[in-house]
Formats: sequence, C-alpha cells, structure tokens
Amino acid sequence: MVNEHLDELARIRGLMDRSTRFLSLSGLSGVIAGTAALVGAFLARQHYLDLLWAERMDSYASLDGRSLLDAGRWNEHLVFLFVDGMAVLLVAIAGALWFTWRRGRRTGQGLWDASARRMVVNLLMPLVAGGLFCLSLLQYGALDMVPPATLVFYGLALLNASKYTLDEIRWLGVSEIVLGLVASFWTEAALLFWALGFGVLHIFYGGLMYLRHERNATTAEEA
Repeated sequence: MVNEHLDELARIRGLMDRSTRFLSLSGLSGVIAGTAALVGAFLARQHYLDLLWAERMDSYASLDGRSLLDAGRWNEHLVFLFVDGMAVLLVAIAGALWFTWRRGRRTGQGLWDASARRMVVNLLMPLVAGGLFCLSLLQYGALDMVPPATLVFYGLALLNASKYTLDEIRWLGVSEIVLGLVASFWTEAALLFWALGFGVLHIFYGGLMYLRHERNATTAEEA
C-alpha cells in the first residue's frame, strides 16, 4: 500500500513538472552545439593566423598587440567572424530542434508547449540585452571584451531559463558566468575562453544530461 501511494505521488509530481518545466530538452543538442562552437573557434583562429601571415605581421604589430592587422584585413576578419558565428548558431539551433523534437516524441511533450514558451521567453530576455551590449562594445572598439560579455550574458540567460527546464542548465549557466568573468580579466585569451564556454562546457553538460535523463530511456526502448 505504501509503495502504491509513493508511486502515485511520483506520477503526480511528474505531471506537475511536465506542466511547468520543459523536460524534453536533449543533451545531445548541447553536444552538437559544443562541437560546432569548437570547429567555429578553430576556423576563426586559423583565419586570423592566415591574415597575419599574409600581412607579414612584424611590420604591423603594436606594443599592446591590438593593431595587428591593417584596416582592410581587419574588416575582412570581422566579416569572417560574423559569418562563422552565424554558421555555428544555425547548426546549434538545428541540432537543438532536431534532438529535442525526437526526445519530445518519446516523452509525449510538445516542442512548443506552454513550458517551452516560458523557457524561451526567459532565455531571450538576457540574450537580447547581451546582444545589444555587445554591439555597443563593437561600436566603441572594445572587441576584446565581446567574448567575455557573450559568456556572461549567455550564462545569465541560462540561469534565468533554468527554472523551466532541467537542473543541469542552471549549473551550465553558472559555469558560463564564472568563465566569462575570468575571461574579462584575461582578454588576450578571449577566443580560448569562448571555445571553452560554448564548446567544452556544452559538450560536458550535454553529455551529462544525456547520461542522466536519456540513455536509460533509449536503452529501454531498444530492448
């Protein structure tokens, strides 16, 4: 009898969680996003090194290490960074939609139900604010502060949305904020910190989410 009551309470709690939290978020989407971010960071670094070689940087380098490219080459690199970043974003979104939709079919939770909408709204508010702030940094030439700012605001967005989804998202958000704050004091390694935050942390927490919430269900279905 006691076990039956406990099972019933667990079922009720599960129904309440489904109504308030988006639990179909797939950890594999984080792995895909992290992998795309690492590839994007590698390509951005390689493009920058190629431009340095093309410009014979010994004649352009300044003491603070910031004026490494002439205006034309620097603008070319900014365009490449924009295209590279958009490609990473599109791959991450596509992966998130596909794997989350696939998991939602197993759990019976829609891809765009009320809990998903609440999560997205709470995610977008800090992201929009962060995007506008980064544009202001670019306007005033503070390019080296953009990667730390993206990490901090992305972490705040995850933290804000975490109450509507899996608990791992909260710790991912905290990790992104801490990494962004550290990166703001070490701007020379901005791209490295960006790769760690959007690449390695995504893969780590995505893999953790998959192991904790998806692997057993997938194995049970296959059996």
